Amino acid sequence: MLETNKKYEHSEDGKPQIKIVSNNNPYPTADIQQKLLHPRRLTSYFIVLIDSGSVSYKLDLQDITITDGQLLFAMPNQIFEPPATIDNLKYFKVLFDENTLSLLPQRFPFLVNPLNTQTINFDDATRERIRKVFEILNQILHIDKHSTDTEIILAYLNLLLSELNSAYFKNETADIVNTNLSKFVEFKLIVETHLTEHPSINTIAEKLALSTNTLYRLVKEHSGTSPKDFLTNRLMLEAQRKLRYSNISIKQVAYELGFNDPDYFSRLFKKSTGKSVSEFLTLQDSSRQ
Repeated sequence: MLETNKKYEHSEDGKPQIKIVSNNNPYPTADIQQKLLHPRRLTSYFIVLIDSGSVSYKLDLQDITITDGQLLFAMPNQIFEPPATIDNLKYFKVLFDENTLSLLPQRFPFLVNPLNTQTINFDDATRERIRKVFEILNQILHIDKHSTDTEIILAYLNLLLSELNSAYFKNETADIVNTNLSKFVEFKLIVETHLTEHPSINTIAEKLALSTNTLYRLVKEHSGTSPKDFLTNRLMLEAQRKLRYSNISIKQVAYELGFNDPDYFSRLFKKSTGKSVSEFLTLQDSSRQ
């Protein structure tokens, strides 16, 4: 779980739950910094901009390297493993929860990652604007001696996410973003919300007011897989998260993911990942050594 300061943990005073960290304003203690190096399931959105230098994060078992001017974003429930401290790395990190996001006046489709890439590149002008917003948030949350109105904090967070959303979809046409892609975002949200219920494709199509054929074309266009395979792959990703980062039994993993038959879960896991559960666990154990 993410370690945070009191300003981030508590919202009784009406402040949004948001935290910003940089190389000039690191986590407050060595103990917290050390704890944050351990793999953990994110409970908030995490965004990091690399101002200069290069760093590699592990996100859902995948290594992602970002360098000068690149940005990485991660979402709640993803398994996150940060790197050790790197000298001469200049960066800004911002963390905020779902409640804070709900206070903003608009939605940001990039946060559900419909294009399946969690890094964003910028042109020089956009990079400079985004860097300035990070600097302002840093000033508001850590430098200013006087309390800042919640509306101002949210306004700058909204500006930051607006810039990131635009840059994420930069190479997509407006028509795709506004129509097909918005439906795909809704599809992903339904999958996330009802994942362990194993909703049928017909049920999802009805919720989206689409035919099953239209839903198939939509999901295939944006993910490269069928809706059924998308749901299965998402379930198996969650299975890998649980198997890798918890101590519960295979049977308990199956039950928590909505499978009444653990043997069927194991067969589906092997079919989807190419490895049996025991083979997956053996590989994970060897990678820890």
